Amino acid sequence: MESIYLTIVLTPLAAAILAGFFGRLIGRSWSHRLTISGVGVAFALSVYVLKGLWLDGNPAYNGSVYTWMVSGGVHLEVGFLVDRLTALMMTVVTFVSLMVHIYTIGYMKDDPGYQRFFSYISLFTFAMLMLVMANNFLQLFFGWEAVGVVSYLLIGFWYTRPTAIFANMKAFLVNRVGDFGFLLGIATILMYTGSLDYAEVFGMAGQLQRETIEIFDGRVWSALSVACILLFVGAMGKSAQMPLHVWLPDSMEGPTPISALIHAATMVTAGVFMVARMSPLFEYSEAALSFVLVIGATTALFTGFLGVVQTDIKRVVAYSTLSQLGYMTCALGASAYAAGIFHLGTHAFFKALLFLAAGSVIIALHHEQDIRRMGGLRKYLPITYWTSLVGSLALIGFPGSAGFFSKDALIEAVGHASRAGSGYAYFCVLTGVFVTALYSFRMFFLVFHGKERTDEHTREHLHESPWVVTLPLVMLAIPSVIIGWPMIGPMLFGDFFGDAIFVLPANDVLAAIGTDYHGPLGFLLHGLMSPVLLLAAAGVVVAWYLYLRRPDIPAAIRNRFAALHGFLMSKYHFDTLVEKWIPRGSTGLGNLLWRIGDVTLIDGAAVNGSARVVGWVASVVRQIQTGYLYTYAFAMIIGLATLIFWVLYLR
Repeated sequence: MESIYLTIVLTPLAAAILAGFFGRLIGRSWSHRLTISGVGVAFALSVYVLKGLWLDGNPAYNGSVYTWMVSGGVHLEVGFLVDRLTALMMTVVTFVSLMVHIYTIGYMKDDPGYQRFFSYISLFTFAMLMLVMANNFLQLFFGWEAVGVVSYLLIGFWYTRPTAIFANMKAFLVNRVGDFGFLLGIATILMYTGSLDYAEVFGMAGQLQRETIEIFDGRVWSALSVACILLFVGAMGKSAQMPLHVWLPDSMEGPTPISALIHAATMVTAGVFMVARMSPLFEYSEAALSFVLVIGATTALFTGFLGVVQTDIKRVVAYSTLSQLGYMTCALGASAYAAGIFHLGTHAFFKALLFLAAGSVIIALHHEQDIRRMGGLRKYLPITYWTSLVGSLALIGFPGSAGFFSKDALIEAVGHASRAGSGYAYFCVLTGVFVTALYSFRMFFLVFHGKERTDEHTREHLHESPWVVTLPLVMLAIPSVIIGWPMIGPMLFGDFFGDAIFVLPANDVLAAIGTDYHGPLGFLLHGLMSPVLLLAAAGVVVAWYLYLRRPDIPAAIRNRFAALHGFLMSKYHFDTLVEKWIPRGSTGLGNLLWRIGDVTLIDGAAVNGSARVVGWVASVVRQIQTGYLYTYAFAMIIGLATLIFWVLYLR
């Protein structure tokens, strides 16, 4: 099996190298053929691995592939841990990546960086596979940083645009903040366990729970809680949790295919996967889980509010991603790791679908992205319309859709949690249902229904996108509808994950819900009577009334509550804080330290000060050098007398 796992990882890497270094030689067609083939092979083998682990009952694989170094008894290795959690992530990542690769043929066909883009997205897939297949913290960190580097290259792909360069630098720097915490968390684990291997570290979780650390004098902390919170700070950066979320909306500066790949299956899901993988550690820290729960709930609700006021079609979907990532994180904090991963999987399909559908609209409108200049596109883009409707319904949790099963189960799990912050979290995720429906169908109605607001020239040339664009839409729409039905039972209330996810019996909220589970149809009927459905329906109705029947009302609300609207448009001033005040503060602190340390102490005291002292001593000593013999004889007599006095009386 090791050769299969190596093939899954290395085929996208090999294709990326060929397209990147030899793209001009092999041409555009072979660049996309090689990268699509590489990811296609990885997807087919991932499905084979998942089938073997799930249906055939094959045991999980945990082994070292290559030992890089052994230092102080610590093994630094490349190794794979392939269990059902890993296999599920591998399948989701490679399938969405495959659809994005095919879609890219149509979306980037006229771009001069065609081969380079295919190389980057194939490399992105390789980096994410290395992350999810890791069996140790070193390889996890390698994949973690690799997805960050490739996202930097892809967000700034159109490097002639100042906004793209600003966006990729912002993403890179904000993630460095999270990664610093992540690295400290790994270092804490290494310090207390002496190992970077998952199996060894997880086996010492109970022992680690009893260890303490004194960060400040007199304040003793649980070493496990500190390590878990630091690891989660890394997840806050990668999975864009408040306040480290500010980079994700700006990542829209990259081409639409990479927006879909980042938001659906690769970088932003890394943090959610990591916390689920680390469940044997997090389960022993109530403080860390409460922290995760509150951060996730806050992100789910408050980033959803921002989606209501956005006018860029891609940014609306981006804020939707932020909100849904908050839902997943909230489930992790409630110890419903399986629900978080289930929503990650279903979300990957319908979020990639929504992004690629937005790209289809952008292509049709000659790269117009303002939803206020759209409208009435339903008759021009029928495939894009129906697939967008499927994605939007899945996003709001329409009964029977994949999003319904994963989102409703997640919300119920949070409602059953009893740890600190769970009441606040339940309020946030429940309110977020209405907000999600409102901004999703606001966008849908403004784009596809109502008055046509495009100019005459654009309207004359409107037509459906080519098959390489619409085929991935259809392929992603299918699992967005059906995948919840067969998967909810085994993933949430069965033994799908086995030992891959660890939950203490006292924290097992999914087991409590599972006592009333009687199949997907019974879950559907139960959902029809829940407040979640009523809130989602209310959001759709309000969006229809405000943006189709009475479009004058939103304008009146905007004018009446101009201050609130401005506050939301400023994104709660987080961008101002990150882009202006934090850099100004750090620059001011740097200048102060430079003046105190460099100018005053080093230049003033050490360098110039010592030179002045030497000069003064020299000027004094110079007065003694008269050139007269009697002066020197007198000095010798005084010195001899002093020496005799010291020998006779002071010794």
